Amino acid sequence: MTPERRQRLLSVLNKRQPDLTVVLENVFDPHNISAVMRTCDAVGIQEIYVLTNKIPRHKKWGARSSSSAAKWLTVHQFEDAQECFAALRKKYSKIYTTHLSTDAVSLYEINFAESVALVFGNEHEGVSEEMIHMADGNFIIPQMGIIQSLNISVACAVSIYEAMRQKTNAGHYEQQRLDDSTYNQLLQEWGFREDDLEELHKQEP
Repeated sequence: MTPERRQRLLSVLNKRQPDLTVVLENVFDPHNISAVMRTCDAVGIQEIYVLTNKIPRHKKWGARSSSSAAKWLTVHQFEDAQECFAALRKKYSKIYTTHLSTDAVSLYEINFAESVALVFGNEHEGVSEEMIHMADGNFIIPQMGIIQSLNISVACAVSIYEAMRQKTNAGHYEQQRLDDSTYNQLLQEWGFREDDLEELHKQEP
């Protein structure tokens, strides 16, 4: 591993955000999933959740859209909605679904300084009633046009870039936020050898 590559990976890992995630519920098109993965990587999301309880489990993602983003993310796949939510509850304080309802709040009212999971539904039916009932609330992306919907990958990008804006203002990208165990595990998954890790730990204060 070249010094430049090593420094690049460390810089990315130091900005990963353990308290922000995206959940994709029964999204049909693997290219939509891979586009979401690419955006998640861009804003520092490490873990995403893919639920396929009404469609076949995805065997691969659309590689052309992802630019290999999947290899840098931790992807949790579930085939049961309640199991998925149970896993989310262990890590995230608030879970919001994208759903147009009378009680839905604006994306810009969500406090992304706290631990948040955002659920996006499939291309045809949106988020299921089961997921909506288990979540803490619904949110919408304010729109001024006639067609009140966005492609799922676009909606996700708009949402998590708002999260990144808030987290930037809160200083969340200025320090390592992953716990040491996860940090070291990802270093190994990303190609750091034992001697790389030893050298890195020697440099720690």
